[in-house]
Amino acid sequence: MTTTSELVFVPFPAVGHLLSMLEMAKLLVDRDDRLSITVLVMKSPLDSEIDSRVELFAASVATRIRFVLLPQQNVSLEASPMAFLSHFMESHKASVREAIANLSTSGSSRLKGLVVDMFCTPVINGAVEFGIPSYVFIPSGVAFLGLMLYLQFLQDEQHVDLTMLTGPDAELDFPCFANSLPAAKFLPSDVLMKEDCQIFLGHARRFKEAKGILVNTFAELEPRAMEALAGLGAPAVYPLGPILNIKVESKKGFEILDWLDQQPDASVVFLCFGSHGSFDEDQVKEIACALERSECHFLWSLRQPPAKGKLESPTDYADPAEVLPEGFIDRTTGVGRVIGWAPQVAILAHRAIGGFMSHCGWNSTLESIWFGVPIAAWPQYAEQQFNAFQLVVELGLAAEIKMDYRRDLIKGGNSIVTADKIERGIKSLMEGKEAGERRKKVMEMSKKSRKALMEGGTSYLSLGRFIEDVCS
Repeated sequence: MTTTSELVFVPFPAVGHLLSMLEMAKLLVDRDDRLSITVLVMKSPLDSEIDSRVELFAASVATRIRFVLLPQQNVSLEASPMAFLSHFMESHKASVREAIANLSTSGSSRLKGLVVDMFCTPVINGAVEFGIPSYVFIPSGVAFLGLMLYLQFLQDEQHVDLTMLTGPDAELDFPCFANSLPAAKFLPSDVLMKEDCQIFLGHARRFKEAKGILVNTFAELEPRAMEALAGLGAPAVYPLGPILNIKVESKKGFEILDWLDQQPDASVVFLCFGSHGSFDEDQVKEIACALERSECHFLWSLRQPPAKGKLESPTDYADPAEVLPEGFIDRTTGVGRVIGWAPQVAILAHRAIGGFMSHCGWNSTLESIWFGVPIAAWPQYAEQQFNAFQLVVELGLAAEIKMDYRRDLIKGGNSIVTADKIERGIKSLMEGKEAGERRKKVMEMSKKSRKALMEGGTSYLSLGRFIEDVCS
């Protein structure tokens, strides 16, 4: 029996983290037949779709990717999202260690490394114990990696009190950006809360223990940030992206694609806010008013938020009309459509889509760039405000709805963006000279994203270097 080089993957069980890590596993085994990968799957109480997504993926990939389901752990959901995440990972350390131990005694492969999600760093201890290198996977961009390392440097080496960054005038100058970052507006909420910040920076400290960091980006998108990482104490960094599942499914079952077929090219703005994106009823009415007044063709994925105090995913409305202005659906017939869950990749790939009102999650950002669709930035949570600033101010690839908007996943939104502001954002995205220039810039970046993955491209070569590092 041929001995292969085995990698163990530990993804965090949230859709945006899990799917990009699974796609990376596929990328690796497709590239080099010396590699095999075992994915350790944790069951999340926050996402009921994880199991079905893993099953669907497992049925579609080569036998050199296999899955080990770890025992479910009961973790309280009453804490903050960052505290929950920390408790969740600590509860899985023993089962991850046991899985690594079992693999290390297997005779069919040689265990060559542990690849963990950026929020799964507590299980790096298992790699240390069994004498194998560890690698960290960042499903966000290189600039966000740089932010984590820089904040950790400020606190640990410069002894800066990061709670001072909550002041309205506090700005952060860090080498990954040319522009100063208004800290209170664009840092993740976790950084602005003392206890959560320590958990957040604890992950950054563990990054430096890894042999390398794999990032879902491509060098041409974030050249300044790539150059800055060396000065932030990062180990070897491998930009491997864009890591996406851009296979467009058949139209069968997606009636909305038939409607898009009837729309002019680049005429429709697509509104979709990610797996946890939703708005309260008052905000929904403002969006509806803005869409109607803009007279723009639209496709709106409208989701119902969970009950207040519940850390759960949004669901589809039984009848969206119950939260929309009276008569809105009738008045916009032929111009727009309101739907629930959306097949996002298939929609972004459609010729009729001319703009994407988005939460600026990193996977959605990379998909939008891949298909050459400009974004209107309306972040919700996590690092999305930071991403929005990067897209609008640093890179000039997006228009703005409200870059510093925040929605607490448990408490809901704390402010209303008016219809006037939303309408201005839609028109900035879809109309005028500035919109045309932005669209051209996004199309150029789209070409670079595809070229990066081709033979000889920057991400193709980076993947090769990582494989050689593992297999040597």
